Amino acid sequence: MLISVQALRAFAAWVVVFHHFVQVFFDFDTNNTFEHLLATRGQMGVDIFFIISGFVIYAATARRAPSSGEFLLQRAARIVPAYWLYTAITAGIIYLSQDVMPDYELDLKSLVMSLFFLPTENPAGYGYYPTLPVGWTLNFEMLFYLVFAGSLLVNRHLRLWLLALVLIALSAWLAERPLLSDFYHDPIIYNFLLGLGVGILYRHNWLPQARWLPASIAVGAFTLLMQFDDPQGMTRFLAWGLPSAVLLSAFISMEPLFAGNRVIKALGDWSYSTYLLHVIVLWTAQYTLREHVGLPPYATLAICLPLIAVLSWASFEFIEKRLSRRLRQWVLQRRSSPAASIYSV
Repeated sequence: MLISVQALRAFAAWVVVFHHFVQVFFDFDTNNTFEHLLATRGQMGVDIFFIISGFVIYAATARRAPSSGEFLLQRAARIVPAYWLYTAITAGIIYLSQDVMPDYELDLKSLVMSLFFLPTENPAGYGYYPTLPVGWTLNFEMLFYLVFAGSLLVNRHLRLWLLALVLIALSAWLAERPLLSDFYHDPIIYNFLLGLGVGILYRHNWLPQARWLPASIAVGAFTLLMQFDDPQGMTRFLAWGLPSAVLLSAFISMEPLFAGNRVIKALGDWSYSTYLLHVIVLWTAQYTLREHVGLPPYATLAICLPLIAVLSWASFEFIEKRLSRRLRQWVLQRRSSPAASIYSV
């Protein structure tokens, strides 16, 4: 993984952390420009994540495309264990002490659908959010993975065209039919296609390495991103998606500036866990340190930030790496065993 891409992944994760800090501690009732920017721009981290996801999937499969089954297995082993763990922790907190997370509610249907990445109305009534609310983005991710896995069945020269056609059809047409949830009727899904486009540019060496020019482009793209106050729908795609793709391209061109930086690489590696667990830490700290101990919000945040970082490291090392590796090995062993061969016919 390019360190420059890891840097942008880390930025995306932590800007979402600060966005949810404003939500949890202030309910988006901001008191200054800094808080207002976090409340209205912090969501752009999701757009960046989706574009990076499209880029990473293209880059990882451009040279040697895996089978559809192998691809889905790898993605599930990478995504599912940590997500299920933090969904279970969130469900346990809501069930045992809802005062810790007063905005959340739980029922069996939404929990089961959350675990299988199926969009459903949250029982608290605030939209298509799973039990672990940040998991709404994974519903889009999993749909993208399914469509990409299907595209691996066709000639590689047609693969990206088919992928784009299917994603557009899903969002623009099928999402309005009973077959699929209208949750997917959101142009944010097109950010995956932007990521694939950046992957094509990188694969053909059309993103030459430099410093000052891409740095200037990155500053311009970020400045443009900051001009828009919580855009929605196609406006969001144009205002945040396209500049984020330019931002990613500029970062890739600046790879020499990031190469060898272990701290940035580590923060990028941990970003998925950071994204999943930070809301649990923030709500727990709000309940214990803010409400019961009486710490001010920013003093509480100062405790939360290193805690989130340490927990993200532990989650990456022991859940994302070790558990996922064992799951892949277990499945591969079963597939290669005689019994598995019989059942796979």
